[in-house]
Amino acid sequence: MAYDRYVAICRPLHYGTLMGPRACVKMAAAAWASGFLHALLHTADTFSIPLCQGNTVDQFFCEIPQILKLSCSDSYLREVGLIAVSACLVFGCFVFIVLSYVQIFTAVLRIPSEQGQHKAFSMCLPHLAVVSLFASTSFFAYLKPPSISSPALDLVVTVLYSVVPPAVNPLIYSMRNKELKDALKKLVHWVQCQCQ
Repeated sequence: MAYDRYVAICRPLHYGTLMGPRACVKMAAAAWASGFLHALLHTADTFSIPLCQGNTVDQFFCEIPQILKLSCSDSYLREVGLIAVSACLVFGCFVFIVLSYVQIFTAVLRIPSEQGQHKAFSMCLPHLAVVSLFASTSFFAYLKPPSISSPALDLVVTVLYSVVPPAVNPLIYSMRNKELKDALKKLVHWVQCQCQ
């Protein structure tokens, strides 16, 4: 999406050629392939560790740190290796997104009309908000020090990065819709009137 925004704002006359069906298929295939390989790495590593503390995970899904807690072998090196591979993948995506948005904001600030700037920012900021929410909560989940780890905190953080971004994603993107904004304002006004 960052590349789509970059092409739409920084190279609008070339949008049709740069974001054609072939480019979209290549980007989707790259995202799916990297996600599949990353998941395959985690799955292979998870199945290779011996579990000696039962098989009950204290989460609502099998998350890697929770599975490593069940391991009876020293999982420090495995955990560091998985975090290193994940960090490289995430860092590459993060750098790509940051570089795209630096170029986007540079181009937007050169737009002479305030209305054009507002339109461009309203197109980019929802995506940036969702990515920031996901990245900050997942970084905290996987990189927090073990000293502050507790089952309750782990569960809350897991919900924050796995449930909240996908749930607020449609809301954030639909806030660009004027009719939805008006309906939300009416709902807030109605709730305020009911409370008084």
